[in-house]
Amino acid sequence: MARGHDLVGLTVLAMLSVRDGHPYELQRFIVETHKDYVTGLPRSLYHAVERLTRDELIQPAETVRDGNRPERTVYRITDEGRAQLATRLRTLIEVPELDRRTFVAAVSLLGCLPAGSALAALRTRAATITGAVTALTGQLAALREEGLPDLLLLELEYERAVQQAELDWIGTVLDRIERGDLDWSGTVRLDLLADVLREPATDQDSGRTS
Repeated sequence: MARGHDLVGLTVLAMLSVRDGHPYELQRFIVETHKDYVTGLPRSLYHAVERLTRDELIQPAETVRDGNRPERTVYRITDEGRAQLATRLRTLIEVPELDRRTFVAAVSLLGCLPAGSALAALRTRAATITGAVTALTGQLAALREEGLPDLLLLELEYERAVQQAELDWIGTVLDRIERGDLDWSGTVRLDLLADVLREPATDQDSGRTS
């Protein structure tokens, strides 16, 4: 998890914004959809559920039992949880950070924002990165004028290339959103969630029973 960001909790909020669920379901969905930025399962997931419940961002909805399996608590997101989800997602998208895992996480959950909010956040990020690329280009030119050899400028060249690549990618996503090419029904649609969770798994796989 990136410092200062609860990416596991953010993911839980995103999934519960689509439908209520118990932690074992959420864990299976994280694994099946390869959200690899979520680490330390299952412990990190259960800790996130505890934190979110304590902060009243989610709340128990009901207790269910499947056959002879132990009872499981189903959680639902609160209105404050939805507001926090939107705020946290917009921040992760708008503000570039050295640890790019935060952006990967935000992109994976982008569909939890309305299309208009996603567009605005991506445009803000693009403007910031454009400024960074311009600054790096100027810095490289100035250092070359001072006679610094290219071998000592590879780090700056690399950073500019990475920033430019991200900027180009954001541009293509903005175009796709504006053209309506992306199915904006949510990051975790109900039908996809149902497909992933259709096959039962053993309790031993979960590492927890509630």
